[in-house]
Amino acid sequence: MKELSMSAIDMTLGDRLTLKQLSHALHNGFSPIVEVESMDGIYAVRFHHANGVSDLCDTAGKVSTFLGTGEIRDTLGQLGLTHGVLTFADQCGDEMIGVQGKAITPNEMLTYGTRIAFR
Repeated sequence: MKELSMSAIDMTLGDRLTLKQLSHALHNGFSPIVEVESMDGIYAVRFHHANGVSDLCDTAGKVSTFLGTGEIRDTLGQLGLTHGVLTFADQCGDEMIGVQGKAITPNEMLTYGTRIAFR
């Protein structure tokens, strides 16, 4: 029975999620994989769930960005989330020394990312 309610929560989530919506979903069994993506010093938060991926956004629907992980840790930790995966948008190669690479998939980014704690 619990699985049905978790799936129902995932089904109602769109591609954007406010803190208020996240808090409500978490209190109703939502258990996402939290991704904190670093983009050259600017961070965005994504929630991976059974029905897709949702970006953390403000009440106007704009994707929220942060200048450091401390604010993310405090915000998500207060909601009860304990950890996430830090990924990097530019994990492809090193053009400075001529090393070519292929872009990794989102699943590979989550698999090989760095685990970070929120509480």
